[in-house]
Amino acid sequence: MGLQSWLQTPPGRYALTWEQAQIDRVVQDIFGYHALQLGNPALHGLTQNRMPHRWLALDDAMQPREPAAAWRRACLEPDHYGGEPVYAEPGMVDAVAEASEALQHPDVPDAGTVPSGAGAVHVEHLQCDFTALPFPAQSLDLIVLPHTLEWVDDPHACLREVDRVLVPGGQVVVSGFNTLSLWGARQLLGRVGGGWYLPQHGEFLAPRRVRDWLRLLSFEVTQGRFGCYRPALCSGRWLQRWGFMDAAGDRWWPVFGAVYFLAAIKRVPAMRLVGRVRLRAGSRAAALRPVAQRAIVSSSPPHDHNHRP
Repeated sequence: MGLQSWLQTPPGRYALTWEQAQIDRVVQDIFGYHALQLGNPALHGLTQNRMPHRWLALDDAMQPREPAAAWRRACLEPDHYGGEPVYAEPGMVDAVAEASEALQHPDVPDAGTVPSGAGAVHVEHLQCDFTALPFPAQSLDLIVLPHTLEWVDDPHACLREVDRVLVPGGQVVVSGFNTLSLWGARQLLGRVGGGWYLPQHGEFLAPRRVRDWLRLLSFEVTQGRFGCYRPALCSGRWLQRWGFMDAAGDRWWPVFGAVYFLAAIKRVPAMRLVGRVRLRAGSRAAALRPVAQRAIVSSSPPHDHNHRP
């Protein structure tokens, strides 16, 4: 089962609701001009953000793993995403610029936009490689990675690309499954023949490992939280009965939540110009200095008192 199909199950909707609330709470206070979400179209990570240019990027490697009908229904939702994808490759900045113009002028018919309606949120849909984004360096203000690092072939290369396209002071939001949780233990049992609980594709990363990668790239982690403490149950009714575990988990075992959330800011050290500095010559303190003394040698022979003429 892939991620998009699993998110339609009761535990998937439970996790998706918690992640959506955490991301909406953070992105609504992030300002700028360009925002990007990489993968997982079921989570609308840029809905509450007010930037004029917002993008949803999908990877070709993820698309064939999902059923065609479910994938198209999740990706091309008419009230959220901009219709058919704009295929963009590294260096094809013109396609991104044309989509930006379509956002500024929604009345112009275009294959990548939909007519503006009541309550519609226009987010452009791109098809590209997550390790080679079609954006110039230092051009984006916000990037959302909902379970993205778990599904790309090279998560560290994806983070390096995120660091390249983010402006200094730009922010990145990351969410994923926590391996040190009841859900992580249930997934580990599935590998030895107990049946899968979480999506079987992808590699789950520990939150501490993601934190270390962000710090190596000069990111400062500003927020972090765990959630979804209910047991690994498949029934929606039983998940509701264990609802008290969420409040208890936040208080007693916060690091064992099934899903984690991180927010970080890109920090770039820079010089500070203070103007022309004038050096003033100060008076030197007097100090004793040794002077070499030469012995005076006389040309006359030494006087001998014992010598008598």
